[in-house]
Amino acid sequence: MAVPEHTVHYLEIVTPDVEAMRRLYCGAYGWDFQATGPELGNAFVAELPDGSLCGIRAPMHEEEKPIVRPYLRVADLELAIEEASQLGAQIALDSMDITGYGRIAIYIFGGIEQGIWEVA
Repeated sequence: MAVPEHTVHYLEIVTPDVEAMRRLYCGAYGWDFQATGPELGNAFVAELPDGSLCGIRAPMHEEEKPIVRPYLRVADLELAIEEASQLGAQIALDSMDITGYGRIAIYIFGGIEQGIWEVA
């Protein structure tokens, strides 16, 4: 099932205890996580019933704090970055290619990190 534009495409959970978080989501929701490679930060990813994805991974560096970050699906990443910026968002990660998955960006608005994702 294709995830419609402007809905959550990827829910990223960054935690120092990946295995405990996987057990929680597997036990509570029955999600089945599979290991991925460095493209998604070595996250364990589950495809949810609506076609969206949830990835659980460890912080990639000491300064990265635990976070839950939604990535909304967009048709045009550059346009979405421009619109977010014009509305006052701070672009924290400009357009970045993720081989085999598409392109992402991260912005901060109201102290909250959010992602946008253009699927390949």
